[in-house]
Amino acid sequence: MGLTEALGISSYDLKTLSKPGLPWKLLPAALWPASMALRLPADGVPLQPPWPDLMVTCGRCSVAASVAVRRLSEGRSFTVHIQDPHVGPENFDRVVVAAHDALRGPNVLATPGALHRVTREKIEAAMPAFAETFAALPRPLIAVLVGGGLKGATVAPDAMRDFAEKLRALSLATGGGIALTPSRRTGEGNIAILKSVLSDVPSWIWDGTGENPYFALMGHGDAIVVTSDSVSMTSEACYTGTPVYVHDFGIRSKRIRRFQQGLAQGGVTRPLTGVPQDWTYPPMDSVAMAADFVLPALRAHLARLRGRTAQAG
Repeated sequence: MGLTEALGISSYDLKTLSKPGLPWKLLPAALWPASMALRLPADGVPLQPPWPDLMVTCGRCSVAASVAVRRLSEGRSFTVHIQDPHVGPENFDRVVVAAHDALRGPNVLATPGALHRVTREKIEAAMPAFAETFAALPRPLIAVLVGGGLKGATVAPDAMRDFAEKLRALSLATGGGIALTPSRRTGEGNIAILKSVLSDVPSWIWDGTGENPYFALMGHGDAIVVTSDSVSMTSEACYTGTPVYVHDFGIRSKRIRRFQQGLAQGGVTRPLTGVPQDWTYPPMDSVAMAADFVLPALRAHLARLRGRTAQAG
């Protein structure tokens, strides 16, 4: 959705696809019969003509559908796939992957971070609702975006306490306040730990009611702390150009580790130690990079379609 909107397209059909059962999930998506791939929409309405001029897909469940539509439309549908499709990139017109994925090719773009829907306009629109709340906290304001474990796992209490102690140390060292939003993966027990450890420093923790402060935190924060488990949250935080500290919960995913290491080595992020640091970096706009990669080819494709229509007329 973020890429589609960055291409200047505000009106589109959004389809959520279901995971296939056996034996299909064991086979490469490019080998699925079109009749199977087109029946995946969760709303029960199969994909059918008229085929779209542009089809943007994301994730492994949508690979077979994209391949099928491109083939059945006889190339009329320009297809863009986001994330490694685990089939040859020649099955699509353009493929956008994160730099920590290994896939490369002439029609493949590797972006430094994940694509997302955060924009300056959305951040600025969200800021007024929390201006008074955050004004009650001393500056610098440390915005904290907390995730949790992966694949249903929760962060151990000791690991969350270590994280909270580092936040507390950063607040004490800078004299700043902390504004924190947890996620659904954080867990009530871990939220209680955060509240307890941060109780003696100026802090505000979202209680889950009312408007989510996520976008507002990105605008108001003088520094942003994000946990390493989320590629999306880290990518969105680095879009702002604000100093981003990353705390590692010990995530074992090699892909996520490559992503986080790449940002740290590139001078974009720094580890959370509790000691304040000061650095700058160019805001990381992977969505704009992807739009610049896709748009010229898409325009050429649409021009060819118009030429075909004129010839047929």
